[in-house]
Amino acid sequence: MPSSVESPARVRASSSGPVPWIAMYHSVGDCSDDPYRVTVSPGRLERQLCWLRRRGLRGVSVAELLAARARGEGRGLVGLTFDDGYADFLGNALPLLARWECTATLFVLPGRLGGDNAWDPLGPRKPLLTADGIRRAAAAGVEIGSHGLTHIDLTRADDTLLRAETAGSRAALEELTGAPVTGFCYPYGTVDPRTVAAVREAGYGYACAIDPGRLSGPHVLPRVYIGERDTAVRLFLKHRLHRLRRRPVEGLR
Repeated sequence: MPSSVESPARVRASSSGPVPWIAMYHSVGDCSDDPYRVTVSPGRLERQLCWLRRRGLRGVSVAELLAARARGEGRGLVGLTFDDGYADFLGNALPLLARWECTATLFVLPGRLGGDNAWDPLGPRKPLLTADGIRRAAAAGVEIGSHGLTHIDLTRADDTLLRAETAGSRAALEELTGAPVTGFCYPYGTVDPRTVAAVREAGYGYACAIDPGRLSGPHVLPRVYIGERDTAVRLFLKHRLHRLRRRPVEGLR
């Protein structure tokens, strides 16, 4: 699968550009017990990727999307992100991405390697990738980004914990993969100016949120939730409305 060759940390622009369309996924597997609606079935994901390609769009990692936009070549690209680093990514998502010639960004938790989603009290328990699983995803061309160390609300963390979850998780992932880690994703989507500053100071080139409110810039990129109920019609509406509802992003072309 193709991968980015340009770090988004090098992307600089003084003006504002149209908001990128970045899709937010989580687990890919059985949806029968899914109280938080974080799972899409492999069949639904394949239909969603097919929908993208039939519209002349291709899903790529966020790093590749931002680098292409900086070169003025981002037309037809959308970002695909998978949060939490569920183990089912390897068997259920990765083959479909390859089949439809897409790449993606996988945001993982180096403090929970081989663990589960203990932060979801209603369950069900879903296994997370091991260190070897993350390396396998990276070897297949998937961008590995940080989701923090342990999936906590960073806006409630003290300074020491905030540094560990941002700078510490980046260092751990770079040691694990042997490659630079330039992307971050805020757990729960919660973000404030203090956490944005911590992520920027930790050396990340960009960060993904969900709805950053009044905050803007490459370290608070908004994303669109994608779930099992998102058929072709819903995807069309989400894609069309995203730019209408979101203002241009500061610091992006």
